[in-house]
Amino acid sequence: MSFATKSEKKNAEFVFKSLVSGGVAGMCSKTAVAPLDRIKILLQAHSQHYKHLGVFAGLKEIVQREAFFALYKGNGAQMVRIFPYAATQFTAFEIYKKYLGGLLGSRTQLDKFLAGSGAGVTAVTLTYPLDTIRARLAFQVTGEHVYTGIAHTAASIFKQEGGIKALYRGFMPTICGMVPYAGLSFYSFEKFKFFCMKYAPNYLCNKCNRNTGGLVLTLPAKLLCGGFAGAVAQSVSYPLDVTRRRMQLAMMNPATHKFGSGMVATMKLIYLENGIIKGLYRGMSINYLRAVPMVAVSFATYELMKQLLDLDTGMKL
Repeated sequence: MSFATKSEKKNAEFVFKSLVSGGVAGMCSKTAVAPLDRIKILLQAHSQHYKHLGVFAGLKEIVQREAFFALYKGNGAQMVRIFPYAATQFTAFEIYKKYLGGLLGSRTQLDKFLAGSGAGVTAVTLTYPLDTIRARLAFQVTGEHVYTGIAHTAASIFKQEGGIKALYRGFMPTICGMVPYAGLSFYSFEKFKFFCMKYAPNYLCNKCNRNTGGLVLTLPAKLLCGGFAGAVAQSVSYPLDVTRRRMQLAMMNPATHKFGSGMVATMKLIYLENGIIKGLYRGMSINYLRAVPMVAVSFATYELMKQLLDLDTGMKL
């Protein structure tokens, strides 16, 4: 009978703690912006009840039309999805960063971008059907329900729209958008974090004996770095996010079936019908309002969990 080495046990513990830290970070960040997430979906997909409204008017209309807790419609499915998604993404990033750092050396920052992109793609691939289900639930308006819950949504899509392929509708634009989004998110956060520690340690950092270099970002600095990272990443990848949503929700209304044919065709159709600002970048203002605090809370919570669980030392390969 073989026994795990001390290094293997330490690595297993690191992976477990990273999964927990990432999952908690994802749940906190998504819950914080759930109302903005829902109105974004309604605006992106041109809901007949909300498409003529702005962000704040839309939020007010949701409360008046559907009640306060309707702001969190679809958040249950989101939590089911986001824990494994964020857990996988953050843990994969740590592992990929370690491997790529060894391969590419310390002179380049390319390892962080590639690690972030790879982590995003890994997490999306494993959890994408849950994102489709969450979008369908969030798009429903009280009194016009098609689906009754997560299981019913999954079964309905699977049976009526073409099996597993239907649950992955919009997957290609998601992957295409995830490469720059996740890559830039992690790269930008690590870069901003480095600048804070190097150029303003007295203002933005606290001393910590466990952390490499003896410094950790203060909570405001964590939020600031995460917010900047989210803004940079969203600016680049947003049109693909709109394309993904239109494809995911295409089959809910006969008038929008045309958006479910393919990534390039859908993107072209969005552009031809509504242009760039009102089409491919529709809902971008709300996306900044939700993405900046969401990414800020996500990275800040993950960094806090790392400190709490003593994960700053990393894993050995």
